[in-house]
Amino acid sequence: MNKEILKETIALLPEKPGIYQFFDQSGKLIYVGKAKNLKKRVSSYFSRTTFENRKIQVMVGKVHEIKHIVVPTEHDALLLENNFIKEYQPRYNVLLKDDKTFPWICIKNERFPRVFLTRKIVNDGSSYFGPYTSAQMVRTLLALIRELYSLRTCNLNLSEENINAQKFKVCLEYHMGNCKGPCEGLQRENDYNQTIDQIRKILKGHINEVIEYLEETMRNLAKEYRFEEAEIIRQKLELLSKFRGKSVIVNPSITNVDVFSILTDGNTSIINFIKVIKGSVIQSHTIEIQKKLDETEPEILALAIASLRTRYESNATEIIVPILPELKIQGVRYTIPKEGDKKKLLDFSINNALIYKRSKDISSLSQRKLRRKEEILEQLKKDLHLHNLPTRIECFDNSNLQGTNPVAACVVFLNGKPAPGEYRHYHVKTVDHPDDFASMEEIIFRRYKRVLDENLPLPDLVVIDGGKGQISAAIKSLEKLKLNKKIAVIGIAKKLEEIYFPNDPYPLYLDKNSPSLRLIQHIRNEAHRFGITFHRQKRSKAFIHSELDDIKGIGESTRQKLMEKFKSVSVIRTLSIRNLEEIIGTNKARMVYDYFHRDKE
Repeated sequence: MNKEILKETIALLPEKPGIYQFFDQSGKLIYVGKAKNLKKRVSSYFSRTTFENRKIQVMVGKVHEIKHIVVPTEHDALLLENNFIKEYQPRYNVLLKDDKTFPWICIKNERFPRVFLTRKIVNDGSSYFGPYTSAQMVRTLLALIRELYSLRTCNLNLSEENINAQKFKVCLEYHMGNCKGPCEGLQRENDYNQTIDQIRKILKGHINEVIEYLEETMRNLAKEYRFEEAEIIRQKLELLSKFRGKSVIVNPSITNVDVFSILTDGNTSIINFIKVIKGSVIQSHTIEIQKKLDETEPEILALAIASLRTRYESNATEIIVPILPELKIQGVRYTIPKEGDKKKLLDFSINNALIYKRSKDISSLSQRKLRRKEEILEQLKKDLHLHNLPTRIECFDNSNLQGTNPVAACVVFLNGKPAPGEYRHYHVKTVDHPDDFASMEEIIFRRYKRVLDENLPLPDLVVIDGGKGQISAAIKSLEKLKLNKKIAVIGIAKKLEEIYFPNDPYPLYLDKNSPSLRLIQHIRNEAHRFGITFHRQKRSKAFIHSELDDIKGIGESTRQKLMEKFKSVSVIRTLSIRNLEEIIGTNKARMVYDYFHRDKE
């Protein structure tokens, strides 16, 4: 992917949370990252000039293609990033990231199940809820569960035989009221399992009843003036409120599922595919299918399902879809969800299809604009009889207002668009009086001498803001550098917007509505604006300096007093010693008076 296409790709990224994927030239995924704002995050890699890490610089240099997946929240982006890293183990994620695993809450598959935090999933029939982006959130949930319910924390084998054989004795947790002693048969299994069923509901997101319970507990504690305990409950309520919005990406009850959505606009259908493994999205891909014979959406969806499932070697036994496709797959059932977590997954897929469509529409507009720029450059080449397409144009303007502070400006346009990073200002060094021709000769020589010394790209066209005199000055410098036959030069005069060529006494008049003339005018006006801004800055600095600065013994404080009172140096020059003494005292008044009257004595 060349730089222009890369810029176009980044420009089309949405300002939404999601993950971005970098692929190298061979199509291999080399990096996955998360972002709160995809456009800002990805563009930051390619806009910087320095890198805090050499590895990042190397990685950016290898990026050949960029893909992205949009998600509803930054939380979802974090989880999805982790899924992709685990699945594909991109090279630069290993080098640049902490490859930690996210915490889960496990309800162990055993008699009198334990409930605990884990970062490792074991396929033993246990139930896992998560993953969570915060271990603190998990610990808060577990603490709340233990406050609400009495659960065992030991890892004893509480089989019926062991309990009947009285192999165990209750521990301190029982005496503290944190456990009801199932190890000695003091709590029945069905009673314990009812507690586990309630915990499952809480972990699935049904926590309103828990919040209500805690709010009532907090109020009761406050009534009893137990404010410290009430504050602890309040903090837990705050965390639970944040947790209440459950992720639409991860759901432990949804395993090995494919999700397809379809959007049709005219003769084009956009199909988004999402692959879900162990409750987590691990792949997303969007394709376009062009209608040929007025195919129906069920027919197109069937074609996409067959193609994408083969490409990604999917063996999912359930496919979530918005409509039934005209395709039967043995051992696979279709689900059209109306509500719940599967409906959220379908909505997630539809949203990715919508964003793809929006990006495609913007891309089409961008391509039309790009083609328009290319057409204008082709027309400019034809109108000016150039040998090469003027993809790089440089324009020069002198600023010499009222004969003071002579400066020059150079602006650069690439493919018909400004490239501000390559603009340059110049102080005129060898000309000490108003002389536009000599100034132009100096600046052109300095500019292209440096271009040659540093092996920088030469322009296809140089535009001079001026007529025959300025062009002749520019050509003198190019001849000294032996570049006069390598660079095309034109001048544009301001009065009638004539185009002048070297050694041609007759100007070219382009139609006022000509796109070629408009582009040249745009470049000339940009150079003028850039030069005038610099000239004004330089003049402002010169005007800040006054004759008061040259009087020995007069400091900043004294100068400020005089200027605040009399406003200008010309007024101060005419004052008597008595007038000055009233403001700055006898000694300093004498210094100022003597300075301005020294020539009269």
